Amino acid sequence: MTYDSFLPGNQSWKEIASEKRCRNMVKTPKDWILPESVIKKSQATRSIAGQFIEDLLDEETLSITKLDVPEIVERTSNGSLTAVKVVTAYSKRAAYAHQLSNILLEIAFDIALERAKEIDEYFEKNQKPIGPLHGVPLTLKDQFHIKGLETSMAFVGWIGTFEGKKGTGKEKNTESELIRELYSLGAIPIGKISAPETNNNILGYAWNPHNQLLSTGGSSGGEGAMQALRGSAFGIGTDLGGSVSMPASFNGVFSLKPSFRRISFKDVANTGTGQMIMPTVAGIMGHSVLTLRLVFKALLSTEPWLYDPYVLQVPFRDYFVEETSNLSFGFVKDDAVVTPHPPISRALDIVEKAMLAAGHETIPWEPPSVNESIAIRGPIARGDGCPDVYEAIKLSGEPIVPEIRHLFPDGNLQPPMNLVDYEKVVVHMKSYRQRYHDYWSSTASKTSSGRPVEAIILPVSPYAAVLPGKFFHSPYTSFINVLDYTTIVIPITFADKKIDVVPADFMPLTDTDRLNMEAYDSEIYDGAPASIQIVARKMEEEKLLAMAQVVVDALEKYWQSEEGKRHPG
Repeated sequence: MTYDSFLPGNQSWKEIASEKRCRNMVKTPKDWILPESVIKKSQATRSIAGQFIEDLLDEETLSITKLDVPEIVERTSNGSLTAVKVVTAYSKRAAYAHQLSNILLEIAFDIALERAKEIDEYFEKNQKPIGPLHGVPLTLKDQFHIKGLETSMAFVGWIGTFEGKKGTGKEKNTESELIRELYSLGAIPIGKISAPETNNNILGYAWNPHNQLLSTGGSSGGEGAMQALRGSAFGIGTDLGGSVSMPASFNGVFSLKPSFRRISFKDVANTGTGQMIMPTVAGIMGHSVLTLRLVFKALLSTEPWLYDPYVLQVPFRDYFVEETSNLSFGFVKDDAVVTPHPPISRALDIVEKAMLAAGHETIPWEPPSVNESIAIRGPIARGDGCPDVYEAIKLSGEPIVPEIRHLFPDGNLQPPMNLVDYEKVVVHMKSYRQRYHDYWSSTASKTSSGRPVEAIILPVSPYAAVLPGKFFHSPYTSFINVLDYTTIVIPITFADKKIDVVPADFMPLTDTDRLNMEAYDSEIYDGAPASIQIVARKMEEEKLLAMAQVVVDALEKYWQSEEGKRHPG
């Protein structure tokens, strides 16, 4: 039977999806296949992150995959660790992660190993690293084209095609600009990750590795899960309204969502490609602020503006914070519509105490409502009715997954907004941006420094992950995309059923608040990551990376203090 016999039009969507899964697993070495007993045990275990997956690994694989990106680069650059060893270790752990969580749409272990050998040969010959990410394995959301790999974006109808089209000559023969940059830096892709909304008809639902009763988030949730399981050293996702930030938050990892025009999005598969008012951006996930900084700086060192006309010619700008600086931060506890779940409120409380103890200042943040951004983002992102999503689904006849069913009531494509109404939303967005900008600048009158706040600290969402079907509210990320701001997610603690309970005197702010809190159960949420985000203005990624490190340093000092020891995270 030929590969072509599995293309859409010759078999049912279920058979096409099944064959893709089988082809994928064939790329996994036989001695990396987990016993059925381990799979069954994982399905009956709440958390498969940390100790569970680590117990499956040999000592060398475990020691290598515990390294953060700066540590990997240091060792591969001085010759104490080869790229082959690093790629082999991470590929093995990624193979385990996939079998436990169904998150790899494309496995590239063989391609990655060949590239690792080339990098090692380069190092042996030249006695220097090929670039600042020498030998670092990564995974990416399955929107980025890599030669030799398929890109399906989790649409069954895209299997065996180039973005749904047959016979283009581009199938498995196209490379996104970001991939070219990563290869030139010495980074090595080992696989591409599940999308969209972390539920699709190829792989099924991807549960949160820290708490398998909850979601990984979307739409880059597969990458969030891979980072939680440490199956790659860092990951790349995409974001149009929190699709990098929320999965990072739900899975307890760090992330950077930059402003548009900092990281290349050239030749990346996407939906809504003609929507350029509020474009999708690529974002980075990893295990520290240092990793985010290293990867972001490395990408800019390739001068992507020479290859992608949409990337601004703005090299990395070092931003330093004096140790004695007393900095001011806007602080948001809730949006006056929904009260965050108890673990998130506790995480915010921990951060505020840490910042104050470190000598910094927090001021209440009262800008134009973040909820106003929801009325802007939805029409901008989906004003066309999402016909490309609908057509991609119809190619194979696969059913519409529940997470996007609201886009197509009764399973039918909805008409687009008319141009006049769409332009009214754009005018609203321009007004919102100006008012928010003016408010931010006005905070200079409220800070002790006489400068506007450096950044805002606030929830990523009201949830420490969500129960499937219980996602009611997401303004904390929507406003960031509407404003084209930049944000970093910082994991703080984990939900604790003993202390993260709904107060007996809780009074809902709104009906949505009531629904939101009714969806919280301290027993169910126990062990889920609780994260916060820190937000800076447009094009301030370098400054934000410095501010995020200030927050991390303050937290480390807080945990070592007497108060921190009395109230551990």
